Amino acid sequence: MIRLTPDNGNPRHILLMMAVMAGFTVANLYYNQPLLDLICKDIGISHVEANFITVITQIGYALGLLFIVPLADMVSLRHIAIVCMSAAAVSATAIGFAENVWMLWVASLTLGFSSIMPQLFIPMSALYSRPENKSRNMGYVASGLVTGIVSARAISGYIGEWFGWREMFFFAAALMLACLIVTLCMMPQVTLSFSGTYRQLMRTVVNIFVLHPRIRLYSLRPAMSFASMMCIWSCMAFHLAGAPFHARSDMVGALAFFGIIGAIAASGVGKFVPKVGILRMSVIGGCLQLLAWASAWLLGSTYIGLIMGIILADIGAQCLQVSNQSGSLQQLPQATNRVNTIFMTTLFIGGSLGTFCSGLGWSMLGWDGVCLVGVLFALAPLLLSACEKLMFTDVAS
Repeated sequence: MIRLTPDNGNPRHILLMMAVMAGFTVANLYYNQPLLDLICKDIGISHVEANFITVITQIGYALGLLFIVPLADMVSLRHIAIVCMSAAAVSATAIGFAENVWMLWVASLTLGFSSIMPQLFIPMSALYSRPENKSRNMGYVASGLVTGIVSARAISGYIGEWFGWREMFFFAAALMLACLIVTLCMMPQVTLSFSGTYRQLMRTVVNIFVLHPRIRLYSLRPAMSFASMMCIWSCMAFHLAGAPFHARSDMVGALAFFGIIGAIAASGVGKFVPKVGILRMSVIGGCLQLLAWASAWLLGSTYIGLIMGIILADIGAQCLQVSNQSGSLQQLPQATNRVNTIFMTTLFIGGSLGTFCSGLGWSMLGWDGVCLVGVLFALAPLLLSACEKLMFTDVAS
């Protein structure tokens, strides 16, 4: 079994494994989005109740990030993988058998909570890479994650239309068991960086958050961008089900393929971070998302407008996430997983907030309300970037 040491290089096959497993695992959070209209009709629930399935899944993920990811500094990744991937398989199976909205909500919460393995792989790809390759390798694994997000929507849209929404989650359970086998076969040995109790470990997470304002900024900025990106997907099934589209879930899946284009286009973002800088990358990402929402609103009754919005929103979010996550991890390289806990928990709290607010926007103003919420969240990173010059003197970093 390979043993990795910090700053000494990450083998390509290990990076590939982490990217692929990150994509498959994070997909658990997004299978439900194209299926919401089908779930509404089958279970007999409202659009708001169905939208809350996505919100609860992301809340579960945020809780898993907060309480499980720090353990990677003191517990073997193999042990964490066994527990998390097994629990994800059980949760996905429970969703497939759910007969009411409460069963869906509880199982979705535990599915999100147990699908956190990608957020152990991303800091691992940085910590064990050579210094000049850290941002690039993080970008590779993050691109696997983003590809998993958008592919999940495509896959579930088609499986839901052809076989049924329950079968999608049975498939997800089987996939998690296969991922567990691959991960255990290929997972390298790593050095643990913390010795102490779980309570002491969590106290250090709080201390890091309180004492490092840059980590707070680098976490909040992409969280608002991620919220904006989630808005465009959270009500897509409802938007396409109505006029002028009258489309089924497989069309939501087809649109998700264009999100893959955005992920591929953004796969090389990491290598530009050292040259362009975190602040400039954040501004670029925010501007791309504003363009995305302009397209989604002005041309929202056409597939072209939605496709342009999807691609630009994904690229913008990737620009913000990779650059700011790299900056966060560089603040305290000796506490990579704990810093990543703060970053990713904040990110998915933002995603949950964006999903919830877009659901409210849809219920009040339809697609116009969703676009308004998305624009407000896209503006937030730009405002934070403007304030950064007032907060810090070394704003070029």
